[in-house]
Amino acid sequence: MSLRSAGFVLVALFGPASLVAQRVDVTIAPGLATGVITGRAFAIFTRDSTREPRFQAGSYAGGVPFFGVDVEALASGQAATIDPSTPGFPVKSLKDIPRGDYYVQGLMVVYTKVTPKHGKTIWVPWDQWEGRHWNRTPGNLISEVKKARWDPDGSHLVLELTKVIPPIQPAPDTKWVKRIKIQSKMLSEWWGRPVYLGATVLLPKGWEENPTTRYPAIYVQGHFGEGPPFGFDPEGQPETGEARAARLIRTAREPGYEFSQAWQAPGFPRMVAITFQHPTPYYDDSYAVNSANNGPYQDALLQELIPLLEEKFRLIPKAYGRLLTGGSTGGWEALALQIHRPKFFGGAWALYPDGVDFSRNQMIDNYADSNAFMPNARPNQWLLHERQLSRHEDGQPWTTVRQMAQLEEVLGSRVRGGQQLQAYDAVFGPVAEDGYPKPLFDRTTGTIDKTVAAHWRDNGYDLNHYLERNWATIGPDLDGKITVWTGDMDNYFLNLAVYKMEATFKRLKGRATFEYGRPMKPHGWQPVSNAEMVRLMARHVARRANIEGR
Repeated sequence: MSLRSAGFVLVALFGPASLVAQRVDVTIAPGLATGVITGRAFAIFTRDSTREPRFQAGSYAGGVPFFGVDVEALASGQAATIDPSTPGFPVKSLKDIPRGDYYVQGLMVVYTKVTPKHGKTIWVPWDQWEGRHWNRTPGNLISEVKKARWDPDGSHLVLELTKVIPPIQPAPDTKWVKRIKIQSKMLSEWWGRPVYLGATVLLPKGWEENPTTRYPAIYVQGHFGEGPPFGFDPEGQPETGEARAARLIRTAREPGYEFSQAWQAPGFPRMVAITFQHPTPYYDDSYAVNSANNGPYQDALLQELIPLLEEKFRLIPKAYGRLLTGGSTGGWEALALQIHRPKFFGGAWALYPDGVDFSRNQMIDNYADSNAFMPNARPNQWLLHERQLSRHEDGQPWTTVRQMAQLEEVLGSRVRGGQQLQAYDAVFGPVAEDGYPKPLFDRTTGTIDKTVAAHWRDNGYDLNHYLERNWATIGPDLDGKITVWTGDMDNYFLNLAVYKMEATFKRLKGRATFEYGRPMKPHGWQPVSNAEMVRLMARHVARRANIEGR
């Protein structure tokens, strides 16, 4: 089979670089798509043949070179051209790809036209119940993987998209794990098209045999996924040896198999554990708040999804029976739901939460800093110090804010890349004039927009600021309901904001528990296993039930 017949063309042109149009053309095979496509085209390079290139790109931690360009109304036979001016990551340009043999692949993220309630018509990558993973979203287009010779003095690749990524098959229910998916009326009206919410429910031992018993619920917050809460896996294998010992040095969490044994054991607390699915066009998770760009997700979760769960799975429909936990994104959500709705929920165990005070937005001070890339104060005005986004727990730098911004801009313009910093823009920020989320900072210069920073703060997303501003109203209902655990060397500097929230509780004389893993405990640290945390929650439910009344 020739390269051309396989949907791939390589033209190697030799001679002076100035005479060669170095580029990659991404085209759509005839008959593959109905009508024209608006979206973003990618070309991906790798030397690793063990996985498709699309699965190796898009990560700041070791991702391979890839390049992305917006396309509008692209028809079959037309080319989306990627040239040396097209942004790339981790290299910035096609010019930076060294001469050699590569495995290459083209991909097209297909956008959907919507007019949300804010009235601006926009094009966004609509989630297909995969959690906004650009490289495996059903309906996106991909090419075959081919090996080619790349010459930086002048190569022209043509990658023809010949396949549509198929739909994801829903996970099956079991005796222990049930799944539901509903169309949200609130969110569908806001977006002007169907929007779905889901939940994965882990039932306790004896649930079917006790049809009149009502149970407390643990709402486990976090990124999109239909896997069972707490990694429940009764068919797995126990972890042994050095791997277990090494993991326990970093975290007390046990693997799904060991949690499963505890969950099914006699005498273990009988509770229902639930994870939500609430992806948005901008991220795999809405952060469980109402948002100018995403719509009323918090209202939909509390007014549409939770009442349905309480009825279907016989949950206690009172605050003391509704507990929250989660790590990282989920840790922030657990705190936000508890703080925003202190009468609705009965307690939150927030693990290594995302930034809870935006004067410590990781290493950025949204209010005092003028630039996201560079600190205001430098030890020597002639030296430049890039601000870190992440680190290893021994303090070694991992990623800078500038590098993450570069990655996200390759993945998607106008906050459509589906990664962390852009997710914050979508969740916390206002709507820009063009209808897309307005970024906190300019992705080229790093300049912080203070009007956007104020929007983040004044709309309740700076949780520490919200606490202080509303303490007289919400303080009594938060008494004894908040526990926060984080490592002292969180890889994303998230412990810094937690310190500030602890200081606020102390100053306001509020009862809350803060615990820090030391020394050198990373993102993901918690002091007890998930099974022991559930036992702590059960004791908390018993105390709160006596206070609130059954």
